[in-house]
Amino acid sequence: MSTKPTPKKSIVFQGEPGANSHIACREAYPDYEPLPCDTFEDAFGAVSAGEAELGMIPIENSLAGRVSDIHHLMPNANLHIIAEWFLPIRNQLLAPKGATLAGLKTVESHVMALGQCRRYLRKLGLKQIVAADTAGAAREVAERGDKTRAAVASRLAAEIYGLDIVAENIEDEAHSTTRFVVLSRDDHRTHAGDGPIVTTFVFEVRNVPAALYKALGGFATNGVNMTKLESYMIEGNFYATQFYADVEGHPDDRNVALALEELQFFSKRLKILGVYPAHPFRATA
Repeated sequence: MSTKPTPKKSIVFQGEPGANSHIACREAYPDYEPLPCDTFEDAFGAVSAGEAELGMIPIENSLAGRVSDIHHLMPNANLHIIAEWFLPIRNQLLAPKGATLAGLKTVESHVMALGQCRRYLRKLGLKQIVAADTAGAAREVAERGDKTRAAVASRLAAEIYGLDIVAENIEDEAHSTTRFVVLSRDDHRTHAGDGPIVTTFVFEVRNVPAALYKALGGFATNGVNMTKLESYMIEGNFYATQFYADVEGHPDDRNVALALEELQFFSKRLKILGVYPAHPFRATA
């Protein structure tokens, strides 16, 4: 009697094989099959449609800042953040076999990767070309075989596409780290008391004087540490601003509950996106 092997669960990421998001998937979920998606919208859609169990989505980098598209997609995706992952970024300068550093004229990569290596690339005097993602840039450089063209991508991309590493670890700062969030259709909230916890939410304050100041006052008076607060416009409206926030603690913790209650009083919209374990990297940062 033969039995069919149990199919692997899958986790989607934006980009092509060899992207940093691909590396994060392999590190965080080694038993899952990583599946590439062309765009962030496609990755969100695959999880929403049940085509994949999880999504690995970059949300910010310690050098290049936030991935702006994500803040617009998250609030209306009806997905839940169930985990976070921190990946130290080591960018390599890749070129076709036989290429030399002196012979390079252009470099292409995702805008975030180019930003992470800004000083080094300017020093080389290379023309920078923005690509959809790091691994895709590596693939195109490999396909063209032009020894004057380079890409900024990972070691994994060099292996996959058969490129030489002409310069190693070219990021401007050694601390360059990308934070990812893991998305799921199901709201697998971590239980209160299960170690350090992060709660992520979005809110829109009411249009009254000092609304944001009053809305955030509850976090200070209740001793809740807010580790992130970012604003962005809603549908291009200069008068409608939504805020994205991370706080330490669980909504069931009394101090967090009181702070969120006060926030909700001054907000016309409040949505919790996830309650999940804090990654150990936070304790070392």
